[in-house]
Amino acid sequence: MLTPSPKESGWIEVICGSMFSGKTEELIRRLRRAQIARQSVGIFKQRVDSRFSHNHIVSHSELRMASEIVESADEILESSKDHDVVGIDEAQFFDDSLLETCGKLAAQNKRVIVAGLDKDFRGIPFGPMPKLLAEAEYITKTLAICVICGNPANYSQRLSHEKDQVVIGETDKYEARCRKCYESPKE
Repeated sequence: MLTPSPKESGWIEVICGSMFSGKTEELIRRLRRAQIARQSVGIFKQRVDSRFSHNHIVSHSELRMASEIVESADEILESSKDHDVVGIDEAQFFDDSLLETCGKLAAQNKRVIVAGLDKDFRGIPFGPMPKLLAEAEYITKTLAICVICGNPANYSQRLSHEKDQVVIGETDKYEARCRKCYESPKE
């Protein structure tokens, strides 16, 4: 994938997929490469996501990078003035204002890299992700491995019976499943 540094135009990259598919790991890889290239990098995550760390984005394979916790997308805009590259993890937890924020950052000639779940546990589009996918110049879809059959997994199977869209959890509450093995939740 071509990812030069922004010169006269910024852009938006979206990394999406199911839980356990390596989204945050890919985000960290891209951000580390930007740092190696001596670009200024700002990394953000929504306050609701404090599973592994309050001040880092952390992959399931335990890769980590220092990050800033924000309540809203507007805070990202304010905190990114001096950054060439802006990374945003768990984008599905933001509201639709994230789309406008990413657009403004790209218009400021910044490379914006966003990672998040494209679908929730019901298999429906999650938060601002569909609109971000429509707006992005680059899209990477990551797949996990189905824990049942080993096929490529594109679904996040919730194991608990909670009905709320946002339920923070790991392997205690979710599994990666393929289309065949995914079980739609009972209403």
